[in-house]
Amino acid sequence: MKKTVQDLLVISNRRLNKDHALLVLKSEIPLDGIVPGQFANILVENSQKTFLRRPFSIYQVDYTCNTISILIKAIGEGTKCLSDSIAGQKLSVIFPLGKGFSIPEKKSKALLVGGGVGVAALMILASDLHKAGHQVEILLGARSASDLVELDVFSKYGQVHTTTEDGTLGTRGFVTNHPVFGEDIRSFDKIYTCGPEPMMKAVSKFATTYKIPCEVSLENTMACGYGVCLCCVTQTTDGHKCVCTEGPVFDLNRLKWQN
Repeated sequence: MKKTVQDLLVISNRRLNKDHALLVLKSEIPLDGIVPGQFANILVENSQKTFLRRPFSIYQVDYTCNTISILIKAIGEGTKCLSDSIAGQKLSVIFPLGKGFSIPEKKSKALLVGGGVGVAALMILASDLHKAGHQVEILLGARSASDLVELDVFSKYGQVHTTTEDGTLGTRGFVTNHPVFGEDIRSFDKIYTCGPEPMMKAVSKFATTYKIPCEVSLENTMACGYGVCLCCVTQTTDGHKCVCTEGPVFDLNRLKWQN
């Protein structure tokens, strides 16, 4: 689907916990072929301190209802305003933006690793992999059990593992402390990851060590979404690239993290 600028209608706003809200937005233009990992830039109109659009992974797509869902964690004033959106309101949205994850042609076993708000980039990916017949395992990490959302939905697409820093759910510690990063890691044909950069770098070390293909979704600041403002530039093996246009998803081998 080509990127478009639309005023999307807020169909619903479901509060998942004290910090997270799930917005369902309806498009007047038929949706088609949104790739997992692509994102939307949303204008925050009700904040006098937020001048730039805010980027969010497209969380889910319903082609029958012609809607996209956006998972928002209220961190600053801009995200708080968006998380308070009400049904019937319209939001100015540029979407779909960027390059997303790739789906293997041959049947494979995939490990999806998400942390923090990075889990939002993995929902459509898990769904699409499952529909294509791939075996999916999903590892989600957070500070506490209360920060983990929609585990029941993720479980529709594969086996779900969790880690929490305080040990309130799943394995205590970071995602790389989970037993899946033991001998079982060799059983995966591909790894996908999105979340805090230190987490993704730790995951990428395992991928590199065991020579497992890996795609990472970067969370650099992306203000324009068109590669004009240069806020999101990252260093790759073939020079500096804008994450919003060349990514946000990159093959691990294109990044210089291991150096």
